[in-house]
Amino acid sequence: MTVRMTSTQRPPVRRIAFPILIALSASHCLNDLLQSVITAVYPLFKQDLSLSFAQIGLITLVYQMSASVFQPIMGLIFDKRPIAWSLPLGMCFTLAGILNLSFATNLYWLLASVFVVGIGSSVLHPEASRITFLASGGKRGLAQSLFQVGGNLGGSLGPLLVALLVAPYGRHHIALFMIFAVAAILVMLPISRWYRSYLNHIKRRPLLTQKAVERPLSSRMTVFAIGVLLVLIFSKYIYMASLTSYYTFYLIHKFGVSIRDSQLFLFVFLVATAAGTLVGGPVGDRVGRKYVIWASILGTAPFSLLMPHVGLAGTVILSFCVGFMLSSAFPAILLYAQELLPNKLGLISGLFFGFAFGIAGIASAVLGGMADAYGIEAVYNVCGFMPLLGLVACFLPNLKKG
Repeated sequence: MTVRMTSTQRPPVRRIAFPILIALSASHCLNDLLQSVITAVYPLFKQDLSLSFAQIGLITLVYQMSASVFQPIMGLIFDKRPIAWSLPLGMCFTLAGILNLSFATNLYWLLASVFVVGIGSSVLHPEASRITFLASGGKRGLAQSLFQVGGNLGGSLGPLLVALLVAPYGRHHIALFMIFAVAAILVMLPISRWYRSYLNHIKRRPLLTQKAVERPLSSRMTVFAIGVLLVLIFSKYIYMASLTSYYTFYLIHKFGVSIRDSQLFLFVFLVATAAGTLVGGPVGDRVGRKYVIWASILGTAPFSLLMPHVGLAGTVILSFCVGFMLSSAFPAILLYAQELLPNKLGLISGLFFGFAFGIAGIASAVLGGMADAYGIEAVYNVCGFMPLLGLVACFLPNLKKG
């Protein structure tokens, strides 16, 4: 069943607005570059402040909870009262958090710093996802993938830049990343002007926002489908948390690589996530989101189950395969959810980004305790089974047939 586009859903442009989408992707890139600095500097903080794995997990939990709990709230608020300049405002929080992170000297200061960075993320994701839809010109999968790949690329560049700019010189050099925050604000200014023009257009034509939006499923089936999607997010982000938070420690422990080399190998994994994200949206436009979701998550299982049992080269190759396969799911999941509730774009974007971040944060805390109790290798032996939950995708109704 397909979604009939009503006047409420029509984007403000007849054609895809590539300049705005490129700016949104660049903003997402810079935002997630700054967000990824947090996990990339974990080995430095662990060494300097003598932190346990459980404390590392607590840092991730606080960050992810601030980034997750506020996201659906921000999405709901901006659904009702959109603000054209919300993106630069959110980036100001990220800038302040990064500056504090570079000078933090104890765990509590660290926790406060990552909390503020998380607030910035909670503003960007639902709002930028909304503007991505408005600028899509109807090509939603392509637009969402362009937006998402920016985030994945930024997330992959963060550890690389930390390896080059911070690891050799000390963690006070984290302050250099303020340059990227300022650059992000500058990139966001034309987006905000474009969004302001759109909002002014809507105010001049209020009837566009008063017509009912047709949903593709009944209320009961909509709730069921969203529940299935959240289970899939659960499986995806528990395994992603094991890689983004503890992959460097795993490589250092099992293969004896240096901190710098471990961050370079993390960069390989994160580049794969960027490539997979770019593929997931357009393929979903062609064959249907359900099949992309199913193949992406369940298809990761052979690689995740094998990875704990191979050498360094095999681990790096399999991590690339895992990153590519698993990351292609999120654009399809988010777009599927938006098609279920097309009049609640901000709420749905905030809910799914927020749930993803929250699961990742809770999983990081739990996995940190597991690593302390049973060893870092046990984490990957257990988490390798999580992609098997992709089987539940077979219960999703078809919203589009290829």
